[in-house]
Amino acid sequence: MSSTPWSTFSVGDEVANETIHLTRESLVRYAGASGDFNPIHYRDDVAQSVGLDGVLAHGMLTMGLAIAPVTSWLAGKAMVTSYQVRFTKPVYVPLTGSAGVTVSVTLHSLGEAPEESATLALRVINDEGATVLGKAIAVVSTL
Repeated sequence: MSSTPWSTFSVGDEVANETIHLTRESLVRYAGASGDFNPIHYRDDVAQSVGLDGVLAHGMLTMGLAIAPVTSWLAGKAMVTSYQVRFTKPVYVPLTGSAGVTVSVTLHSLGEAPEESATLALRVINDEGATVLGKAIAVVSTL
């Protein structure tokens, strides 16, 4: 069997864990890069006028940041071939300070040829422990 990032782990093992901190500056930078300038991502008054508790992070920013611990763990030895999530709760970002998003990645299952692929389960929660991305699954494969 070839050496893969998952070859030394067992199903159920945590393979990565990281907390990412989002600030209002993070949201502005993402808006500039993505072109998504919806004011719910930078104006509390607009966010509250549509029933939100305040400014929230872009869903695609949250999704993109959540896969980062996986790609770091793979370290160029394998690639993400599939990634899916369900958006379950917004990530509210305060005017000052930051909002934390913690990503815990576990080895969920191995492919039929374990040296070739693995399925990872991502647990993505906010500072209060609420799940912000549910059913988050990534399939990784050798290069």
